[in-house]
Amino acid sequence: MGNCCSDVAGGRMAVGGTATSQANSRDASNDAVEYILLSRGLHGLYSEIELSFSASDLLDRDYFSKSDPMVVIYKKGRDGALSELGRTEVVLNSVNPAWITKHNITYHFEVVQTLVFRVYDVDTQFHNVDVKMLKLDEQQFLGEATCVLSQIMTRSDRTLSLDLEQREGSSRSNRPRKHGKIIVHAEECISSKTTTEMILRCSDLEYKDLFSRSDPFLVISKVGEGGTKIPVCRTEVLKNELKPIWKPVFLNIQKVGSKENPLVIECFNFNSNGKHDLIGKVQKSLADLEKLHSSRQGENLFLPTSVGHENHNKVLKSQLFVDKFSVSVQHTFLDYLAGGYELNFMVAIDFTASNGNPRLPDSLHYIDPSGRLNAYQKAIVEVGEVLQFYDYDKRFPAWGFGARPIDGPVSHCFNLNGSSHYCEVEGIQGIMMAYTSALLNVSLAGPTLFGPVISHAALIASQSLANGGQKYFVLLIITDGVVTDLQETKDALVKASDLPLSILIIGVGGADFKEMEILDADKGDRLESSTGRVASRDIVQFVPLRDVQSGEISVVQALLAELPSQFLTYMRTRDIKPNVDD
Repeated sequence: MGNCCSDVAGGRMAVGGTATSQANSRDASNDAVEYILLSRGLHGLYSEIELSFSASDLLDRDYFSKSDPMVVIYKKGRDGALSELGRTEVVLNSVNPAWITKHNITYHFEVVQTLVFRVYDVDTQFHNVDVKMLKLDEQQFLGEATCVLSQIMTRSDRTLSLDLEQREGSSRSNRPRKHGKIIVHAEECISSKTTTEMILRCSDLEYKDLFSRSDPFLVISKVGEGGTKIPVCRTEVLKNELKPIWKPVFLNIQKVGSKENPLVIECFNFNSNGKHDLIGKVQKSLADLEKLHSSRQGENLFLPTSVGHENHNKVLKSQLFVDKFSVSVQHTFLDYLAGGYELNFMVAIDFTASNGNPRLPDSLHYIDPSGRLNAYQKAIVEVGEVLQFYDYDKRFPAWGFGARPIDGPVSHCFNLNGSSHYCEVEGIQGIMMAYTSALLNVSLAGPTLFGPVISHAALIASQSLANGGQKYFVLLIITDGVVTDLQETKDALVKASDLPLSILIIGVGGADFKEMEILDADKGDRLESSTGRVASRDIVQFVPLRDVQSGEISVVQALLAELPSQFLTYMRTRDIKPNVDD
């Protein structure tokens, strides 16, 4: 999967993402979610996928010849509604067809993309009609199959065989009810893997701080329709430096459109309050940057200024240089999945008293008899339904913290299923059942401590790593409160940053979550432990549920946006290659 990253500590630190494709409006992300991601400089990663189709043992609807089948591809929305994505050609006289027509689709890691494939036998009288013009109700329906795109992409051969079934209410045949199979194969387009590596530096930057030199970093944005800037990459911050040389930046060419598309490169002075000062900027395409590298010349930065009613650019003495420019094919997130890597899902739930009495409707833990999900249940379901496809055995460690189990002291990491021996439950439904049961068997207490749960998850990741497992662990923490053990949590996170582990935090309720923003290093420096050790990479993503609730927005898209980048950072930093053929 393509991404933009910046090299850190000898590896490649993913610091941003890639903008959501606007080429196909049907694949476009929810605008409000996109706004949240863009405001943070983050974007869900995506790859262009080519789907091809074949079938076996199709129903034979014709009396004097075999069927003439065609596939129609649909996307199913969360409301169950279908939207047509495309059609194959008609293969004449075949019950075991292999269609030539491919269908391209954008794969989004953070979205459950449900696909429906319907096979029709096209009547002879319509063989000279363009398939796009065919009325489907005039054709013989042979069967349909449904899957999630992730199910295909997580298979080693990226091939999925699906039984074709009759739709409910379709006509019955006196023939044997053998509907055949449709085989779907996926290939990641090579353009999703083509990556530019650049080393960028600046000279003679202006002072922006009163008592020290500037703390510069770069933001690279592509220029969208109407001149809109869409951030696609951010470098690390270099402290107290007027001649900065940043770690290598890896920019996926597909994500910026092409080497000729204009890019805006802005140099900012970092401020801890998030209001960064613009030092200067340039507008160049990747092709222009390649020429700068070849010529060994710099490009002067400029600042937009207004004189009267006219806009002008003030040219600065500061210059941008491209010390390295190379193009290569990078291993992607999907390559690692095909090579056998899996994401192991874990969850930890806050049972502190600040959630309110679970028996009362105003509690965040209230179980509504009508079946309406509370905030904790919604977070479990929405994150779990995405990650479950990447966890092969679907046995999930599940813990609670901040409560007093029956006849015991307050625990800050107890097994949600009530067992003293094992912490795993079966599937998302298993988490939901264990959560409901725990509410009846523990007393809410406090304080809110993250350290023990993070350390427990880190231990599991460490043991897997020692045993040579091809696993990357994802811990979901759902909480309503302000973390009490902030420094202990930082210490645990810094230690865990060396492990195959990412931590997703969802804040529910109306608490002040400023400390959570500190744990999520998107807006500032990487975490530092009490001993002065700095995290090797950012492994935390935090989203307050209230920020993404309006407009029926899924929290998942905002929460999972960084996860593939964090995964790739870990693999690339350690030079771990996927077990796939190049």
